[in-house]
Amino acid sequence: MKKIDLSTVPVRTGSSYPAPFDVPCAARTRQGLSRRFGLTAFGVNLLVLPPGAWSSQRHWHSREDEFVWVLEGEVVLVTDAGEEVLRAGDCAAFRAGEPDGHHLVNRSDRDARVLEVGNSDPEDVCAYADIDMLADAAGYRRRDGTPYPPKGGS
Repeated sequence: MKKIDLSTVPVRTGSSYPAPFDVPCAARTRQGLSRRFGLTAFGVNLLVLPPGAWSSQRHWHSREDEFVWVLEGEVVLVTDAGEEVLRAGDCAAFRAGEPDGHHLVNRSDRDARVLEVGNSDPEDVCAYADIDMLADAAGYRRRDGTPYPPKGGS
């Protein structure tokens, strides 16, 4: 059987960002659908954003395309160009290498569910538009190369 039973997929709450960057994302949840079932060329996540939660810090990827599709609820897409409301059925795409920091924010009074899809590239560098942070396979670091301590570390 190939049908995925979402109740069997672990739910991850919060983010791995170093403090204090993790705070706006603390209530978000994600279920990693692709890795759980052996897919490696691209990632698929089911993201749930409660009211007030962010999907991430505003970011862009050097080598990974991203696609989001709002399944339920309403979110605000924040990019370098401004803000757009996305409702159920709306989607947005972000090409690798385009330095347009983006994220989703739930400003509504109910949960939003979003499908996130992106390719996987071990050479990708993620740049964060509003904060002094980069991320790659080695972890989070400042733009000058100084690593952030691991989450929960000193």
